[in-house]
Amino acid sequence: MSTLLQDLRFALRGFAGSPAFTLAAILSLAIGIGANSAIFSVANALLLQPLPYRNADRLVILWNRSPGLNIAEDWFSTAQYFDIRNGHSGFEELAIAIGANYNLTGDGEPERIGTIRVSSNLLPMLGAKAALGRLFLSEEDHPGRGGTAILSHATWIRRYGSDPRVVGRSITLNGQSYQVVGILPEQFSLPREVLPTLGVAEDGEIFLPLPLNAEAASTRTREDYNIIGRLKSGVTVTQAQAEMSGITARLIRSFPDYYPPNSGLTFSVVPLQEQVVGDVRRPLLILLGAVAFVLFIACANVANLLLARALSRQKEIAIRVALGAGRGQILRQLLTESILLSLGGGALGVILAMAGIDWIHALQPRNIPRLSSISVTGEVLLFTFAISLLSGLLFGLAPAFRMAGTNPAGPLKEEGRGAAGANSIWGRGNHLRRLLVVSELALCVVLLVGAGLLIRSFARLQNVPPGFQPQGVLTLELTMSGRKYAKSEAVLSAYRDLWQRLDRLPGVTSSGGVSALPLSNYFSWGPITVEGRTPQPGEEFINADQRIAGGRYFETLRIPLLRGRLFQQRDKLEAPRVIVIDEYMAQELWPNQDPIGKRIRTGGLKSDAPWLTVIGVVRQVKQYGLDASSRIAFYLPQTQYPTRALYVALHTASDPGSLVSAVRKEIRELDPDLPVYRIRTMPQRVEESMARRRFAMTLLTLFASLALALAAIGVYGVMSYLVDQGTRELGIRMALGATPNSIIGFVLSRGMLVAACGIGAGLLAALALTRVMSSLLYGVQATDAATFGSIAALLSAIALLAIYLPARRAARIDPITSLRAE
Repeated sequence: MSTLLQDLRFALRGFAGSPAFTLAAILSLAIGIGANSAIFSVANALLLQPLPYRNADRLVILWNRSPGLNIAEDWFSTAQYFDIRNGHSGFEELAIAIGANYNLTGDGEPERIGTIRVSSNLLPMLGAKAALGRLFLSEEDHPGRGGTAILSHATWIRRYGSDPRVVGRSITLNGQSYQVVGILPEQFSLPREVLPTLGVAEDGEIFLPLPLNAEAASTRTREDYNIIGRLKSGVTVTQAQAEMSGITARLIRSFPDYYPPNSGLTFSVVPLQEQVVGDVRRPLLILLGAVAFVLFIACANVANLLLARALSRQKEIAIRVALGAGRGQILRQLLTESILLSLGGGALGVILAMAGIDWIHALQPRNIPRLSSISVTGEVLLFTFAISLLSGLLFGLAPAFRMAGTNPAGPLKEEGRGAAGANSIWGRGNHLRRLLVVSELALCVVLLVGAGLLIRSFARLQNVPPGFQPQGVLTLELTMSGRKYAKSEAVLSAYRDLWQRLDRLPGVTSSGGVSALPLSNYFSWGPITVEGRTPQPGEEFINADQRIAGGRYFETLRIPLLRGRLFQQRDKLEAPRVIVIDEYMAQELWPNQDPIGKRIRTGGLKSDAPWLTVIGVVRQVKQYGLDASSRIAFYLPQTQYPTRALYVALHTASDPGSLVSAVRKEIRELDPDLPVYRIRTMPQRVEESMARRRFAMTLLTLFASLALALAAIGVYGVMSYLVDQGTRELGIRMALGATPNSIIGFVLSRGMLVAACGIGAGLLAALALTRVMSSLLYGVQATDAATFGSIAALLSAIALLAIYLPARRAARIDPITSLRAE
C-alpha cells in the first residue's frame, strides 16, 4: 500500500509539473468516456433493465398478422381472444384490453383523456396494487357491473390534487358516470409503448372494466383489442408461437370467410421487452459502436501524448534504472500514471454524460421508449469505472513497456536529445505513432461515412412529397360524445356549425376534418369487395384504408383532385352512397380505366353492405410515414357516415399557431363541454414523424464530429512531434541545398502517405460495416459512392491542413542552429 501511495504521489507531482499535457489527456479521455457513458445509460434503460412489472421476463404481447392481406400488425377480436384462451396451454395468465379517448367533464375544464378498458386480471398480472381503494373484481368482467374506474397516480395528482376522498366519488366520461374505486401506485404506469392500444393517448390515465357478454366469444368483427399474457415457467416464446400456429391453422379451416387461405393468418408472440424496444435496438447498437470508436481515437491520442512525453523522461528513467529500479517498478509507476489519467478522464466523463443525458431529455425525441428512465445509475457508474480502467491499460501499456525497457547507457551518454535526433524523421521508433494515426483516421472515416449516409437519407426523406401541403395548416382532435350527440343529426349539425365558425376566423381560407389524419399514427382499414372483379383463387376480400372526411378537408390540406368531384352538400344520409378514392386505389383496381362510376362495398364477397360509387380521385397521401408505403385508400363523406371523432384542420395564410386561442374560443362557444386536445401545426406533425431518424442522425453526426476533431488533433500532434524530432535531418537537407518549398513537400508527402493509408483502410471498413445501417436508410444505398467520395475528400483536406502547419514550421528551421544544437 505504501508503494502504491508513493507511486500516486509521484504521478501527481509529475502531472502538476506538466499541466498542458495533463489537461489535454484528461479532456480527450473525458470526451470518449463521457460519450460511452451517456449512450450506455440509454442502452441500460432500454435493453438491460427489466420492465417494472412482475415476472417481466415472461410477459408477452400478441399481434394479429395477415401478410397476405398486407396487414403487418393488427389487433384482435373478442372471438380470437376466446380462441386463444380456450386453446392454449403455455400461458399462466391471459388478459384483454381496449383503448379509447374519452371526454372527462366536471371537476374542472373538459379534458380528452386516455382510457383503457381491461379484464380484471390484467393489472394484478403486471404486479399492480392499489395505493388507495381496490383493483377490479372478477365480477366486473361481466355486463352490469362495469360502472367503476381506477385512476393512475399521475392523473389523481394532476386532476384531483391528491385528494383521497376522490375514491368513492363519481366522474363523468363521455357523459356516463363511473365510480372511482382505486388509485394506482406512483411507480406503476402502462404507457403506449408497453400496451399500444388502438387510438389511445400516450399513457393510460384511467382504467375501466371490460365486461364481455355471451356474444363476445363469437364476434369476429371489430379487431380492436390487445392481448397480453404471462408464459408459464419454463415455456419459451418459440413453444408458445408453435401453439399459436396450431390455433390459427384451425381458424383458417373453420372460418374461411373471415380468414381466407391467402391471408397467411398468424398470431405472433412478442416478448414485452422486445415490444417496448422495438426498432430502436439496431440504431442504439450502432451508436454504442460509434462511441466505442470515439473512445479508441481518444485513447490513441493519449497514447501518442504519452509516447512524446516518454522521450522527455528518458534521462529520468535511465537514472532510476541506474540507481537500481527494476523493470517491474518502472512499469508499475508508468501504468499507475496512465490509470490515474484515465480515472480523471472518467470522473469528468461522468459530468459530461450527465449533461448529455439532460440534453437528450431536452430534445424530447418522440417514439423513444422509456425516455424518463434514462439516467446515470449505479450500473452506469460501474461501467464508467470499468472502461476508465480499460482505457488506462489500453493507451498506457505500449508507452510503459517501451520506457520500462530503456537502456540507461544511451540516454545518459547522449543527454536525451541527440539520441532521438539521430533517427530519421520516418525512421525506427516511430512506427507505433504512425500506426495509431492510421487507426484514428480509419475509425473516423467509418463514423463520418455512417453519419453522411444518415444525413443524405434524412435529406431525401424531407424531400418526399407527402401528397398534401402542410404549410399553414393547424390541426386538433375533437370528439363529440355524450347524450346530446346520441343522434346522427346532432353530430352533423354541430360539425356544420363548427366549419362555419372556423371559416369565419380572420385569415382562415378553409376548414375540414378527417377520421385519420396523415402522419397521426392513427389509421383504419377493412375488407372491400369490388363490383365485377374476379377474385384470385383463395381470395375472399382485399383490404383498404377507410377514412371519413368532412367539411372542406381536401382543400384544407391541399390534396389535389385528379379526376371527378369532391364531396358536396347533396351527398346526404338519404342520398346514394359515394366515395372518393386515392390514385393508388384507382391504379390497382381499375388500371387503364376511368374509375368514376365504379362501385365497391365494404366487407367480403358475401357482404350485403350498400354499394359505394366512386365520384372522384385524389392524390395519394403518406398516411403512416414519409418512409412507409400506404395501402389503397378511399374516403367516405361525413354527411353520410356521421362519425363523432375527427381530426380538425384549418388552413391559413398566416402563422397557424397564432389561431390556437381563437379556435379554442369558437369551440368553447359551440359546446363548453368539448375538450380540444393535441393541437399541432401540420409541419410539427411532419417533423414528429421523422423524430426517431433525426435522433439517430443527430447523435451519430455529433460523435463523428468529435472523432474528426480528435483525429485532426492526433495527426497534427504526431506530425509536430516528428518534425521536432527530425530537426537534425531537416537541417542537414537544408544545408545541402533543400529549399523551404521542398522541405514542405517532403513533410507533406510523408504525412499524406500515412493519411492515405488510414483513409483507405477506413473506406474498406466502412464498405463492410455500413451495411448494418441499411434498415435506417431511405433512398440511399449503404455503399453510396457520393457519400464515400465526399468523406474521403473532406478527411484528406483536414489531414492536409493538419500536416501542412508543422511542415510550414519545418521550412523555417535554421540549419546552422539545428546542427549546432545537435
